[in-house]
Amino acid sequence: MRDRIRQFANLFSVVLALIVNLLASLLPLNGQTTAEISDRFPVYFVPAGYVFSIWGVIYLGWLAFVVFQFLPSQQENPRLRRLGYLFALSGLANAAWLFAWHYNWFGWSVVIMLTLLGLLVAAYLRLDVNRGPATWLERWSVDVPFSIYLGWITVATVANISDWLYWIGWDGWGVSGPIWAVILIAIASWLGWMMARTRRDTAYLLVLVWSFVGIAVKQSAMPVVIAAWIAAGVLLVLGVETSGLGSGRLEKWLYGRRLAS
Repeated sequence: MRDRIRQFANLFSVVLALIVNLLASLLPLNGQTTAEISDRFPVYFVPAGYVFSIWGVIYLGWLAFVVFQFLPSQQENPRLRRLGYLFALSGLANAAWLFAWHYNWFGWSVVIMLTLLGLLVAAYLRLDVNRGPATWLERWSVDVPFSIYLGWITVATVANISDWLYWIGWDGWGVSGPIWAVILIAIASWLGWMMARTRRDTAYLLVLVWSFVGIAVKQSAMPVVIAAWIAAGVLLVLGVETSGLGSGRLEKWLYGRRLAS
């Protein structure tokens, strides 16, 4: 019975989040689209508009996960039991963020986004993504969707905080916007490297690559463009290596240890 409640809570959460996301685009909420609001902030850690199409992939991941958890063979899956209600709560946070963003409650949008990030990090750790044994179906219905979702929310959190800081008039402690963007790209790249080293998470890395290419395409400040292209290139090569398609030489150089054959 408890498993059923959890499964239907996840289903309800996905349906709610999808409806609110749909309304945000079609109505739109408060008479403005998500992208229109984003374009009002001339910050440098924001990718080109086409990059946000990744939400389509995230939605498919949600649906794949919800269907997978209802399979008879997964009723007592210990990984899904450990996940508990974290995914369901993340859907509620996703919907709440859209209301905060569309109604210009930008401070609250940061609080909600950080909550969403925390829920996804906890979910990622409880699922022990990319570490335990999993079937092909489970890998693509659980591990990959959560990796992509976490990767994008990592980027979105940084962008959201950047927008809010601009909104409140923060002067950057005298450091220019482009330099801050370069610093943030470096931090995000370091996170990607850590995910590659500890989890060999190709999906997470590719989300960062997708985002950095989008930043390079949208921005015109050369330090930002150069940093974004370099970060995208390095993480792409590392992503290929962690996927098992590369030679492993980059990993040997980065990790300083011999890879298992």
